[in-house]
Amino acid sequence: MTADKICWQVVAEGQYRLSGSLDRDTVPAFWRQRSEWMPHNEQLVLDLVDLSRVDSAGMVMLLHLCQHLKQAGSHVMLHNVPQQLKTLFRLSHIEPMLTACME
Repeated sequence: MTADKICWQVVAEGQYRLSGSLDRDTVPAFWRQRSEWMPHNEQLVLDLVDLSRVDSAGMVMLLHLCQHLKQAGSHVMLHNVPQQLKTLFRLSHIEPMLTACME
């Protein structure tokens, strides 16, 4: 099985788009390369509209990303969160923790 590539795109200052398949096949390599794409904005918006697939590994990666950025002093807002990801949040009982950063 060939894994879809995860693509991190800068849309504008403080605005980013994540696309592709965010799953157990793609997350490890993408996370190892985070020094190449990790943003350093105080306020940032991450648009998830172009994600084709998200599994629990992708959800955990997003949680780590949000935690890492928060510890670095950034405020993260997730836009266009796919229903599949919202369901994973709900089933994992973490949806209440993320409500403030989802639109």
